Amino acid sequence: MRSDLFDLNGFHALVTGGGEGGLGAAMAISLARAGADVAVLELESGIERADHTAARVADHGVESLALSGDVADSASVDHAVSTVEERWGHIDILVNAAGIMLRKPSIDTAISEWQRIIDVNLTGTWMVSNRVAPKMLERGYGRIINVASQYAQLAGPLPEPAYYASKGGVANLTRGLASEWGTQGVTVNCIAPGTFYPTAMTRPLADDPDRLEWMRSRTLLHRLGDPATDLSGPTVFLASEASAYVTGALVPVDGGWTSW
Repeated sequence: MRSDLFDLNGFHALVTGGGEGGLGAAMAISLARAGADVAVLELESGIERADHTAARVADHGVESLALSGDVADSASVDHAVSTVEERWGHIDILVNAAGIMLRKPSIDTAISEWQRIIDVNLTGTWMVSNRVAPKMLERGYGRIINVASQYAQLAGPLPEPAYYASKGGVANLTRGLASEWGTQGVTVNCIAPGTFYPTAMTRPLADDPDRLEWMRSRTLLHRLGDPATDLSGPTVFLASEASAYVTGALVPVDGGWTSW
């Protein structure tokens, strides 16, 4: 057993949706701070954001890699994972943080819009996990961390049914993969973030200060999540030996939102 349960030196990680401004970037930097080499995957349109995260990862004295690709496209996923495996030989830690939101009533949602949310948030999580898992299973070791939402188990106050459905699916996908791979040394867990502000996804809330204040007051801690600090501990815990007996778990990081 490692002398420091939270030490990730020598580990290699892939973080999807890791472009600057998102929770994936904060998680990537947290892993780097703990000693892991980190590859960041982002859509081609966001490659500059991925480059920025990779530069911040490298600031911690580890190796970094910025990649472009779409988690909803199988060829793109295969290319990205193959690139990381060619660079480092294998992936120890996978963080599925790629995700998009659609704030629109169900009756006004086009099938194509619904499908894109499901393709990225749910199918993308499954597809990247499925592509990374074989080498993890072969080696008998792996840590997969999926990112759902505080709305994985309940609906929120805004009309986002496609998003709610996709994140609920991510939570149960986590349990399903954990049940398949646990005896082969691969743990699969899920972080369920609350409202973190500001991020690329929540920045529009600046135009609705009353809503932002309501969300703050709705948490038991009476504050919103800080992207720079509040995900760091849970991420490193689930990526490290410290969580060796934890799998299939949904870990709320929501300031107590889902406690009442």
